[in-house]
Amino acid sequence: MPLYMTGFGNHFASEAVPGALPIGRNSPQKPPYGLYAEQLSGTAFTAPRAENRRSWLYRLRPSAAHPAFTRYEGARLFAPGTVDAPFAPNRLRWGPLDIEPQDWLDSLTTMLVAGEGPATQTGVAMHLYRAGKDMQNRAFVSGDGELLILPEQGALTLLTELGRIDVKPGEIALIPRGVRFRVTLPDGAARGYVAENHGAPFRLPDLGPIGANGLANPRDFETPVAWFEDVEGDYELVHKFLGSLWTTELGRSPLDVVAWHGNYAPWKYDLARFNTIGSISFDHPDPSIFTVLTSPSDMPGTANVDFVIFPPRWMVAEDTFRPPWFHRNTMSECMGLITGQYDAKAEGFRPGALSLHNQMSGHGPDVATWTAASNAALQPHKIDGTMAFMIESRWVFRPTDFALQTSALDDDYDQAWTGFPKAQLPEA
Repeated sequence: MPLYMTGFGNHFASEAVPGALPIGRNSPQKPPYGLYAEQLSGTAFTAPRAENRRSWLYRLRPSAAHPAFTRYEGARLFAPGTVDAPFAPNRLRWGPLDIEPQDWLDSLTTMLVAGEGPATQTGVAMHLYRAGKDMQNRAFVSGDGELLILPEQGALTLLTELGRIDVKPGEIALIPRGVRFRVTLPDGAARGYVAENHGAPFRLPDLGPIGANGLANPRDFETPVAWFEDVEGDYELVHKFLGSLWTTELGRSPLDVVAWHGNYAPWKYDLARFNTIGSISFDHPDPSIFTVLTSPSDMPGTANVDFVIFPPRWMVAEDTFRPPWFHRNTMSECMGLITGQYDAKAEGFRPGALSLHNQMSGHGPDVATWTAASNAALQPHKIDGTMAFMIESRWVFRPTDFALQTSALDDDYDQAWTGFPKAQLPEA
């Protein structure tokens, strides 16, 4: 059973073998047991102390010891280019994709890309995974961005350089940019979402007038203790770099970090621990009140990426249309559903599905939801048994060719907003 250390962004120290962690210095002339000291930097060396992220790793061999990379021919639907033709501002929705007899890496399917990408360290890509077998004798690393993993069906075991994470539907996990890992499937198959953040690392949002507590509490984030494998023989490393995939043979497992310390590490978080804040008088609050994580941009108050959830919660507002209202937004919104039903859609949006409402595209509840909510008796009501999420960005999402050609694309999505009765004004 893996063990975890708690706290978001904390400075941790962990060793899988007693005495493996140097004391009082980062890079001694001779580290314990002949280990190799290596710094893994998630920000520039000169980033302000409060934002600086780095960890020191003590490993069996240097990560630099490998042959040249060559193009990787697997994962054909992972990280392809987006459509080049002019792209209409249509609302889009996709049903769940079928699980494939592939491992987690080869099953990754890129659906949407926003921003200029890893070359400029801006934007986000939205991928789906639908894996049917374990990754064996190979690992993956993204040099392009950190990976926010959201299981929808089946648990995952993430074996990383800095420790082991077990994550199941209802939980999320984050693999920092540059951390190597492989994925096994305790339940034999798994499906879910991956948001690849190319910009500033995710952080907890400021709470402002909310005060010192609420939303995602730092103590609920769990970082694994040191864990390693000493495996010799055939072992492939696939590296994502500038949107392309590359491979090399290591001759050993890269998950050989015996000890580490620092604040740049993977973590997991149980979404059920999110402390929801909402209206207790009138009006539905802006969805930003449900922000779990944010990646800021160079425009204050405007995110490169926000990760927002719509969890179980009480609705008590008076004289209020309680579902999310109709709106158009300068931010672009990509939504997924982990379990249950999203309260703005009566039908058509299932767990494992994906929807896109790009910048200034009008959207909101469908006719059935609007009708029911407009006539509901406004008693206290709990929305339960659901977990939807939104990846929101200042950048416009562009779909991949696969996303526009797959049979999972809902050709009738616009029909969700047909049939609304015209408002009746009094006669002059």
